[in-house]
Amino acid sequence: MKTVSYALALGVSCLMVACATTGSASPSAKPVFYPNAKLNAVGQDKANQEAQSCMSQAIGAGLTPDEKDNAIAHGAEKGAAVGGVAAAVGALVRGKGVERAVESGAGGAAVGGAAGAVSGAFHDKPNTTYRHYVQRCLKDRGYEVIGWN
Repeated sequence: MKTVSYALALGVSCLMVACATTGSASPSAKPVFYPNAKLNAVGQDKANQEAQSCMSQAIGAGLTPDEKDNAIAHGAEKGAAVGGVAAAVGALVRGKGVERAVESGAGGAAVGGAAGAVSGAFHDKPNTTYRHYVQRCLKDRGYEVIGWN
């Protein structure tokens, strides 16, 4: 029963991580164009192709769309530590004994680690240098980027 609960918690956490990776603040965001003369002349499809080309150039130059600060791993580590210690201390305070405290600590670490990983995913942030590179590339091609979405 405990294994099923842990697996369910991990599955829900993974789903939440997947949902957290969209939107304007996500590394997967794409440039949004101002409808200037260039965009009006070539159309949105061509502009999107140009944006993809510029993003590929940025990656080729060694940049990545997201900051590489391991926010998910750091969140998981913190969550596991806090969850494990809190559960173990809680079991000891309730007089459950050392064996039960260790078992509770392991369960708390699993749940805390999953929760920490989800929290870390929400701190995933885009690489501003990558975005500036893409925007400059598009500007050189005549486009105006007004944001990312």
